[in-house]
Amino acid sequence: MGKIRVIVMKSSDNVCTVVESIEPGSVIAVPGKGEEISITVSEKIPFGHKFALRPIQPGDPIIKYGEVIGVATHAIAAGQHVHVHNLESRRGRGDK
Repeated sequence: MGKIRVIVMKSSDNVCTVVESIEPGSVIAVPGKGEEISITVSEKIPFGHKFALRPIQPGDPIIKYGEVIGVATHAIAAGQHVHVHNLESRRGRGDK
């Protein structure tokens, strides 16, 4: 298997999207501001899902592709899966 790939569109993103499933303990090279950083993934990340690039606190915005896609409902560590269990969407709700 080749190098695991992730999508990070903007330097402001605090999550990245995986383009293949990733197993816990995998060390992922993530492109950054002119350099790569290595993040150890703590959970299985299914294809198309996200993991945190840095620690995120409850109430912090989740930023993907340079856009706020929701708010963290729990503390999220770097390398942890980011999905509906720890993210509340702000898109298309109309009530917030």
